[in-house]
Amino acid sequence: MDRIAALLEMISVLEVIKRTSDFFAAKGIDSPRLNAELLVGHALGLKRMQLYLQFERLLTEPELEKIRPLVRRRGQREPVQYIVGETEFSGLKLKVDKRALIPRPETERLIELLVQKCVPPPAAALDLGTGSGAIALALAAAWPEARVTGVDRSADALALAAENGLATGLTPRVAWLQSDWFKALPPETRFGVIAANPPYLAAAETAAASAEVKDYEPPGALTAAEGGLADLRTIVEAARPFLEPGGVLALETGPEQHAAIKAIGVAAGWSEFESLPDLTGRERFVFLK
Repeated sequence: MDRIAALLEMISVLEVIKRTSDFFAAKGIDSPRLNAELLVGHALGLKRMQLYLQFERLLTEPELEKIRPLVRRRGQREPVQYIVGETEFSGLKLKVDKRALIPRPETERLIELLVQKCVPPPAAALDLGTGSGAIALALAAAWPEARVTGVDRSADALALAAENGLATGLTPRVAWLQSDWFKALPPETRFGVIAANPPYLAAAETAAASAEVKDYEPPGALTAAEGGLADLRTIVEAARPFLEPGGVLALETGPEQHAAIKAIGVAAGWSEFESLPDLTGRERFVFLK
């Protein structure tokens, strides 16, 4: 019997959560109790409130057998979202796996800012580097009359996005296109909003990231050349012909990149530049008009 098996003998739901939390804490995992509750609840098919109501129930061996591999995977620092296979984003439940980056809470703020600023909503919106489809689907949900297109260079990521489109019921209003940024878009295509959360980490930043990020998430969705600026530069320099007059380019970026992006934008002919913080106060978003 290995160490994890020994941890999870015939014990109550509460005890297995406590032991799993201690195991995760020893591994240096953030929020060990939350991680334990999420994984135990997932293994048992219980939401967290249901889990709390069954704290004293003794677990059977078949139930423990479902929990053990999940605990082992998290102990190896695999992200909990990949283990449970889903995450919440802007009110949508999305499937996530190693085909695409896990949608972040910071990006939910990008959606909120776009909805606040774009009144009335655009007739058409573009999500560049859609990954799991998170931004495209969130915009489609927020703007029921809009035509939304999600593009990605990865066929695997697009397959995941399409699965999420079907699961959320938003597929009829969202189109998926394999493209290296704008290259596969017809040149006459125009959008009221173009949104992107492109790779913006320097290689050194990715190397210094947590094991959950650098060892499991697709590196092509994280790291860009030029110290993280290469893909942002490509988008800023190429986006204007694809926007309607008065259209908005909204970018999620690194907090230290805004001066460089502004300089790139001025050289590319953008007339307005706005730098906006995330909920922690860090400069995270750039809006160009």
